[in-house]
Amino acid sequence: MSTAVALQRTIKDLVAEYDEKVAGADAAISAFKAAILSMETATCVAGTYAQPTVKAYPPNLHSVRQNLTQSAWKAAYSHCQIDRLASATDKRKFERQIEKPPEFTFDNLRATFGDYFLRPRFHVLRGLAETFTALDPAYKSHAKVKIGVKGLPKRVILSHVGSYGSWGRDRLRDILNALAAYQGKPLVEHHEIEALLKDGDAIKVDREIPDPRQAAYERSRDGEKFVKLIGRGVWLKRFSNGNGHLYFGPDALLDINRALAEFYGEVLPDAEEDEPSKPRASTAVAKDLQYYPTPPAVVHAVLSSFHVRPGARVLEPSCGCGRFLDGLRDLGADTLGIEVHPGRAAEARAKGHAVRCSNFLDEPPAPEFDAVVMNPPFFGKLYMKHIRHAFGFIKPNGKLISILPATAKYDHGLLDAEFPRGMWRDLPVASFAESGTNVPTGYFSVTRDA
Repeated sequence: MSTAVALQRTIKDLVAEYDEKVAGADAAISAFKAAILSMETATCVAGTYAQPTVKAYPPNLHSVRQNLTQSAWKAAYSHCQIDRLASATDKRKFERQIEKPPEFTFDNLRATFGDYFLRPRFHVLRGLAETFTALDPAYKSHAKVKIGVKGLPKRVILSHVGSYGSWGRDRLRDILNALAAYQGKPLVEHHEIEALLKDGDAIKVDREIPDPRQAAYERSRDGEKFVKLIGRGVWLKRFSNGNGHLYFGPDALLDINRALAEFYGEVLPDAEEDEPSKPRASTAVAKDLQYYPTPPAVVHAVLSSFHVRPGARVLEPSCGCGRFLDGLRDLGADTLGIEVHPGRAAEARAKGHAVRCSNFLDEPPAPEFDAVVMNPPFFGKLYMKHIRHAFGFIKPNGKLISILPATAKYDHGLLDAEFPRGMWRDLPVASFAESGTNVPTGYFSVTRDA
C-alpha cells in the first residue's frame, strides 16, 4: 500500500482536467459508438440482428460538453466551499446559472467566485443578514442589533415548515446554515432537518448528543417530544396548521446579535439620537457626516419604481457627485442638483449637470418640481428635516422619493406619523457596501396632494 501523501487538488487542476476532457470528447463518443457496434456484432450470427442488445444511444458532442461544463462548475463550487461562504440568495442564483453555465475558464471563475475569496467574512455575514432580515423587521434595525441591546426577537415564525420544498422548510435550512457558517460549524445535514421536523409538539436543543447522526428522543412529563442535535442552539415548536416557531437559545441569539452588529458596523451615526454634543443652528451642516454615494444598482432600482416622463422637472438635494442626476438624465428628465460640498458639486457639474452649491436646508422652497429624488444624510433623525423641506419643492400631484436607513421605517415611526399614505420598500442587504457601509436601507415614496 502506498504511503504517499495525497495532495489536495487545486483550481488549476480542475481547469486542466476540464480542458483535457473537452478536447477528448469526440474520441470518447467515437469509443462509445465502437463499443456499441462491437456488442451488437457479438450478439448476432451471420450479421442477422434479432433485437438491439444495447438499450442506449451515443450522446452528441453538445450534450457531452454541456455536461462537462456543469460538472466542472459544480466541482469548483464544492472545492472552493462557496456553499459555506455564499448567502442563500447567491446559492439559489448559482443553481440557476449552472443550468446554462459560461465556459469553465480562469477568467470566468475569477469573475464568479473571486469576491468570495477576497472578502470571505463579508459574504458569511451578508448571508446571515439576508436570512434574518427576511424573517423579522427587528433584524433590519441598526439600533436593535447593537451589542448589548435586547431588542432582537427570540423566535421567528415559519409557515408550512413541514412541507418538502416549502418556504418554511427552506428558511429553516437557511437559518441553520447561516448561523453555522458564522459559528464555523458544519452546515446542516438532511438528517438534522428531518429530525427537527419529525412528529412531536416541540423539538428542543438543550444539550449535545455524542453521535450527530443519532436522533435522540425523550418524552417529557407533559407528553411533548424533544429532539436533541449537536450545538445548534435552536428549537422548533410545530402547530397543527403546518406552521412552526423557531426559538433561539441564549448563545445562538448572542451570535446572531454579534454577527449583525459586526456587519452593520458603526460607520453611520444613524442609530439613536440626533442631539449633537454642542448646539448648532437648525440648518447647520453636520461636520461628522460621512459621504456614501448612491451605487448605480440602487439608482436603477429606485428610478425603475416610478415613471419619469421625458422633460419632467426633477430635483436632487444633497446630490453629491450626481449619481441620481446621471440616471434621471438617461430617462430624459430636466434636472437640478443641490450640493453643499464644493468638490462634489464640481464633480457633478463636470458631467454636465446643473448643480447649485449650497446647503439644501437653506434653500427657500418653491413648488416647481414634478419630483424630488434624494439620498439625504442619515444622522439620527436629521433625514426628516430634509424630507419636510423637500416636500415644499414639489408641485401638486408630484412625488418625493428618498433613500433612508431602515431605522426610519422600523424604529423611529416618524414617516408613518407624518406621511400615512407613503410607501416603503426595503433595498437588498448590503446595497451600499461598495460605498463603505452595510447599514440596512430602503426607500420611501409619497405623492403630494393636488
